[in-house]
Amino acid sequence: MTLEPYVEFAKKAFAREATYRLEVFTEIGSLIVRVYLLRSVWTALYSQNIAPMNLPLHSMITYATVALLMSLILEVDGTRLIREKIREGTIATDLMKPISVPAYFFSDGFGQTGLHALLVIPSILFALLLVHIDVPSAPVFAAFLLSFAIGYLLNFFVNFVMNAIAFWTLETFAIQLIVRWVSDLLSGQIIPLTFFPGVFGRIVFALPFAAIYSTPLLIYVGVIQPHDYARYFLIQILWLALFSALSLAMWRAAARRVVIQGG
Repeated sequence: MTLEPYVEFAKKAFAREATYRLEVFTEIGSLIVRVYLLRSVWTALYSQNIAPMNLPLHSMITYATVALLMSLILEVDGTRLIREKIREGTIATDLMKPISVPAYFFSDGFGQTGLHALLVIPSILFALLLVHIDVPSAPVFAAFLLSFAIGYLLNFFVNFVMNAIAFWTLETFAIQLIVRWVSDLLSGQIIPLTFFPGVFGRIVFALPFAAIYSTPLLIYVGVIQPHDYARYFLIQILWLALFSALSLAMWRAAARRVVIQGG
């Protein structure tokens, strides 16, 4: 499979996203407001002695800020095109094209991600006016980037599975809304999973949502130590393998369904 057409798809998606300049500035402004609000909330909560032993206030503020920066990238969902194309009836035409349609969805999302990744730079600069962000050592930061990359791929396949359900239901909004609520709570994006106690905490850490946000974030702030990296990477890779296999199986079944029903 040649990569050239998919590079072009990514470039077009990047250019398409860049045309909405007002939305770009609005997104940066929204993130800065959320950084300020989260700093205020966590400072107030920590003053009531709710802090876990291994996550002091400065680490918590760093955690919350980096989570928001990650969300600029992870909230991009290129697979929503599946639902839109099914609704418009154009998915059958796409299946006849000499390309891998799932790879097209990934390329489109990756192109959008490229612009959002650039937004991280001004967002960090503005955020530094409000909060102090701890910077880990080079090896820890490299481990964070690797974990984040695995989480990005896993997030793509989770979204792919959710949107591919539209081949059978035509609409996935309710399902995605429920999954989004659960993910926001149990991924560690809003509340670190170290706050969840006992057996429930161990269950939450084992869910795929934790592999998207919590693992890279806890590596960044030093809660996950270097001697534990291999175990957490393995969990991420296992979830990635599971959802990629599930995505492939669903796509093949969906393509057969379209062909049998004549589009």
